Amino acid sequence: MPRSADSLKVFLADDSAAIRARVADLLNGGTEIVGEAETPQACIAGILATRPDVVVLDVQLDGGPGLAVLRAVREAAPQVAFVVFSNNAGPAYRKRYLAAGASLFLDKSSDAALLPGAVHAASQSLPH
Repeated sequence: MPRSADSLKVFLADDSAAIRARVADLLNGGTEIVGEAETPQACIAGILATRPDVVVLDVQLDGGPGLAVLRAVREAAPQVAFVVFSNNAGPAYRKRYLAAGASLFLDKSSDAALLPGAVHAASQSLPH
């Protein structure tokens, strides 16, 4: 059964509080921010505790790569979708994150307007 926009739960995984606030503003309306964190360990713990529909994930977190979060959560909770939103948007990063199970990969510098639609699309991409 598809998720309605009113029930979409999102977790923000980014090392910048300013970016997390910006993403929350971009997603305002139809989503509930259920948690946020800046380190890989805190992200993994927070995501597994809150079980969001979608995680907005940066490539570089405070103390480690977002890829560690993606891999750990995909193994423990495969129903959680990921949208990577990063300034590190080169082809090698895109390939690595999409191969590890991210639904979409967006560039912070050029794709911010696409983020709300990407989050909603990602929420439909995995079994619930």
